Amino acid sequence: MITTELSNIGDIIHNQRDFFQTGKTKDVTFRIEQLKNLKQAIIEHEQSIVEALQADLHKPEVETYITEISVVKDIDYAIKHLQNWTKPKKAAVSWDFFSYSAKIYPEPLGVVLIIGPWNYPFQLIISPLIGAIAAGNCAIIKPSEIASHTSNVIAKIIAKYFDPAYIAVVEGGVEVSQKLLAEKFEHIFFTGGRAVGKIIMTAAAKYLTPVTLELGGKSPCIIDTEINLEHTVRRILWGKFINAGQTCIAPDYLLVNQKIKKDLIDGLQNSLKEFYGDNPANSPDYARIISEKHFDRLVNFLKDGEVIIGGETQSSERYIAPTVIDNVSLEDSVMQEEIFGPILPIIEYTDIAEAIALINSRPKPLALYLFSQNKNLQKRVLQETSSGGVCINDTVMQVGVSSLPFGGVGDSGMGNYHGKASFDTFSHYKSVLQNSFWLDLKWRYAPYQGKLPLIKKLLG
Repeated sequence: MITTELSNIGDIIHNQRDFFQTGKTKDVTFRIEQLKNLKQAIIEHEQSIVEALQADLHKPEVETYITEISVVKDIDYAIKHLQNWTKPKKAAVSWDFFSYSAKIYPEPLGVVLIIGPWNYPFQLIISPLIGAIAAGNCAIIKPSEIASHTSNVIAKIIAKYFDPAYIAVVEGGVEVSQKLLAEKFEHIFFTGGRAVGKIIMTAAAKYLTPVTLELGGKSPCIIDTEINLEHTVRRILWGKFINAGQTCIAPDYLLVNQKIKKDLIDGLQNSLKEFYGDNPANSPDYARIISEKHFDRLVNFLKDGEVIIGGETQSSERYIAPTVIDNVSLEDSVMQEEIFGPILPIIEYTDIAEAIALINSRPKPLALYLFSQNKNLQKRVLQETSSGGVCINDTVMQVGVSSLPFGGVGDSGMGNYHGKASFDTFSHYKSVLQNSFWLDLKWRYAPYQGKLPLIKKLLG
């Protein structure tokens, strides 16, 4: 890994401020060219990206393409819509402003900071970068040092295709992050955990810097009786065990109707064997835990409840089998924090009110999943719960829809991105009001004597 000299960080930011002041990034043609450059860079270095993610997470190539490299479709989406996004939009004015016209102009913020996580270390850097470029900003990128191979690939790609005065990658550990956070930015975009999110907000407060925090939480998955069991099982297992469960919107725990619990468990057992064979440790399609620290944290969770599927571990390989646990208590450690690994607790309910009450007793999750064909039940869950997003009869796929804003609420984050929402996140919408000279009524000017009745009539 290339570590950036701490003394150089201030110079990088200064150079980006100078570049931004040239006005070059405000040119829509320039932005489109840079988005095309980014797409080309990803396409040309696809194999390097695959190899880096294999080294960091043992990530299968198919998963890498689906969850990391497919971010190029978001580039295409931005290119297609950018001309429209950047146009000033007319705003309506009331009759008492009949001589005025109003417009709203999107304008870039300036120099922004993007701090990425280790679980999807490529996609979760590039996706917000697309929005920053589309909105006309300069950007400094800080990839996760934990996924060091991917961080290094990102640094090489960006350095090859972009002027560091426009987009720069800063690599390194905690000390680099601390140095960056001591600087002033026009926006900070962070993806990661809640504890570090608080550190980001504290640092941003010094300069009143706006932040976007994409955090996480314990995303519940409700399973009703009115389902296609085979489809339900496959979709849950895929969403839970891609990337060995290290996904911020993975189903964190199942809330299963008691009547269908046994059938569901049988289905989970059968489909897991279909996915990964008799021994998932030998499967080429199953990832590994990112580090020894995270491996040890997850192994601790296996002490809770009763392991009914999986549970095998290999510390030398940082391998934890796809695991399902039953008979967990809400007080168990596995139910107290986001799991972020291949462990799936099951909690049964007899009435949907119980499941809703449990969800509402906890911090608001980043995602909520519901498997049910019952329209009334769907409506009730949507109305009676709050979460960053909801996906009905599937898992994780909501993140791939460019037209849907993605983000958390409450403890699971603030702000959102993807598609137009990314452009909005990295833009300031400037209100512009313009009057004409063809008429100038004197009702608002001094002297005021005798004008109050008219003013009350006009403005009342």
